[in-house]
Amino acid sequence: MRTLKKNILSMIWYRLIIISTLIVAAVIIQLSTSEFLPLMPFYIFVLCSFLLSVIYILLYHWDRHYTFQGYLQIFIDLLLITYFVYISGGLNGNLYFLYVFAIIAASLVLSKRAAYLVASLAAILFGGLADGMYLGLIPYFRPGQSRELSLGLALYTIFLAWALFLVIAVLVNYLAGNLRKARQELVQAQKELDRKERLATAGRVSALIAHEIRNPLTAVAGAVQVLKNELSPNEDQANLMDIIIKESRRVSQTIEQFLNLASPAKPVFSKFSLPQVLKETLTMLKMGGELNGGVAIQGNFETIDLDYYGNPNQFKQVFWNVARNALQAMPEGGTLAVDFIQDKRELRMRFADTGKGMTPEEQERIFEPFYSRFENGRGLGMAVVQKIVDDYQGKIQVFSEPRQGTEILIILPARPAKISEME
Repeated sequence: MRTLKKNILSMIWYRLIIISTLIVAAVIIQLSTSEFLPLMPFYIFVLCSFLLSVIYILLYHWDRHYTFQGYLQIFIDLLLITYFVYISGGLNGNLYFLYVFAIIAASLVLSKRAAYLVASLAAILFGGLADGMYLGLIPYFRPGQSRELSLGLALYTIFLAWALFLVIAVLVNYLAGNLRKARQELVQAQKELDRKERLATAGRVSALIAHEIRNPLTAVAGAVQVLKNELSPNEDQANLMDIIIKESRRVSQTIEQFLNLASPAKPVFSKFSLPQVLKETLTMLKMGGELNGGVAIQGNFETIDLDYYGNPNQFKQVFWNVARNALQAMPEGGTLAVDFIQDKRELRMRFADTGKGMTPEEQERIFEPFYSRFENGRGLGMAVVQKIVDDYQGKIQVFSEPRQGTEILIILPARPAKISEME
């Protein structure tokens, strides 16, 4: 909608530029020759165009039906162009090329379909005008414009104009399609650049705080664990110590994720079983209480035998964060399906849950550092997943609708490039 609104305004200004150019051209030609268009009808045409442009600007600010405005402006342009072609001599003139501007505007501002529609209307209007003037049904604007034309030449001119309209519509649609595609790719590239800049910011922050916190935190948790084992505290004291230990581990996990964003350790690649790593991750989630009986786990990972070259610890992080997100999206229970599909070219890992799903805005921001759609979320898990997948030269696809669940599809090369380079 925002792009259409901008295009409508641009069309209004470009129309004014073209009209002003025609005025300048008319003055120059009139000064250099004694025969030209009757000035009064031409000035009426120009005045109407300017007045209509003022009306278009008012509609632009007061009305929000921009698609209707676009069609209305182009249709009126076709009528004005037809009038201009008529006063310039019709078949004996050569200004029917002005229809081309309306076709170009329809393609760039509205759609491909609109361009073909406008080209068809232009062909009908010009063809009707030319036939009417040739058959004498429509009189020439000035008697001096009437020249004897053969039927073959008249038909040749009409068909030539129709062919021009069609070719312009096809060509402009092709160019406009490429332009829209390039614009989308540019927007996507900008989003990716912004995401990587945020990752870099997260890395710089984590590098400053992680080393100052992790070691003392580990010492505190260890000391409390020793005190709990040696002092035999009462129930309340034991609960407080458990809270300290649990929260220390939670903060330690956050620091680990910060470090993975900032300066991950150089991975050691080896051959390992993907289903086995997934099973170990699910066992960890069960032991932590996040995977309970309310969520059913299914998929081909239980029966498939699939080895992969990579770093098992990195894949454990991927499985942990993706599965944990899926579990958080199903607070009342549901189903999480995990499937592995591999061919000669790529490995696909599919995680599909029956949770609350995501809005389009949430899908766009899911990999942003520090963005979380869950309460008490840190917004680091999926950023870590994205970074690991990028390191393997893979990609992630997200399919989700509100209240319809979410599917995360991770696509990796069948053999990481780093391994191939080493060999």
